Amino acid sequence: MLNKIKVKLAQFMQGRYGIDYLYVAGIILYFVLSIVQIFAQIRLLNILLSIFIIWIFYRVFSKNISSRRAENQKFMKWISKLQRKVKPIWQRIRHMGTHRYRKCPECGVTLRLPLKRGRRQVVCPKCQNRFEVTIRM
Repeated sequence: MLNKIKVKLAQFMQGRYGIDYLYVAGIILYFVLSIVQIFAQIRLLNILLSIFIIWIFYRVFSKNISSRRAENQKFMKWISKLQRKVKPIWQRIRHMGTHRYRKCPECGVTLRLPLKRGRRQVVCPKCQNRFEVTIRM
């Protein structure tokens, strides 16, 4: 019985776009906004959520594969830009107890220095510039 349903679903999805990263992100956003809707009780948000879930499933069942792939690639490009901006901030927060970050005055490269209180000389690995750094706790 279950195999029969599986085969029917596979036949139905043949030639359709299917699931991608934009779909997964959309479903996650839908559930987050649904939880907000439960507490906020905003009618407009309820309508927008309905339209959003219809759009998500329209993408999955679409036969226009090239357009859906282009949408997903734009989304992935945007996500990678966001990750490049957020990752250094997240690393700084994660290493706050053990390291400090300082920029080289010559070339602008950010250096990750161990947390040792006081003044000391640092050598930039990129431009070999020597400069003094003061680290406070």
